[in-house]
Amino acid sequence: MSLLSVEGIGISFGGLVAVDNVGFNVEAGQVFSIIGPNGAGKTTLFNLVTGIYKPLRGRVSMAGEDVTSLAPHLLAKRGMSRTFQNLQIFFRMTALENVMVGRHMAERSSLLSDILGLPTAGRQNALTRDAAMALLARVGLTDVAEATAGSLSYGVLKRLEIARALAAEPKVLLLDEPAAGCNAVETEAIDHLIGEIAKSGVAVVLIEHDMKLVMKISDRVLVLAQGRHLAEGPPREVRENPAVIAAYLGEHGTREADRAHG
Repeated sequence: MSLLSVEGIGISFGGLVAVDNVGFNVEAGQVFSIIGPNGAGKTTLFNLVTGIYKPLRGRVSMAGEDVTSLAPHLLAKRGMSRTFQNLQIFFRMTALENVMVGRHMAERSSLLSDILGLPTAGRQNALTRDAAMALLARVGLTDVAEATAGSLSYGVLKRLEIARALAAEPKVLLLDEPAAGCNAVETEAIDHLIGEIAKSGVAVVLIEHDMKLVMKISDRVLVLAQGRHLAEGPPREVRENPAVIAAYLGEHGTREADRAHG
């Protein structure tokens, strides 16, 4: 059984069909990438899967349970977490505090115990802090734990956002362009991190324009064009598909994809 299954999902905005009859399945420990030109419907598809948009048709399931149109916080409780194309970081908080925020659903103390300063709240805060530090170590950011997020570089913030998404202990992690705007060294770090996350058994769904990254780490690739399914398969099969080359990759993209296997 697939950990995440999307069947015939679609949505329209006025007269514009943004996503039309798209489906895919992702297994535990798999990296599944979604690519396509700008405007192809990739982020809209993410928003449908993660409950930000309500689909007009289709179905989303997690481990066989129908979760179509559930609110994002209810999906998070079931093990779905995501990052965004545009950073959603609390810039006035420290890196550590940002990750601690992501642990809120795992906390066991009540609001009242926090207000009254009861010992249970103190113990819970210590556990949350320890868990957040462990996640910062996992993404290679322990040295900036106490730094204000607004003082950190863009590439570091991308890894910080992944750490915060992992704080919810997801079974399914959706990453919207995690390497966008990153230099080669930062991209390599994110490449390694995604691979480690998948090896831990998390199903990773990735939107990314870096074809070298996509072709290197993906188990399967879905190509969207104008909101519709254009192709799907293993990376090598997709990068050699004439329809994909014509609609998206082109000569330059094909060269970038080839470098992943060079």
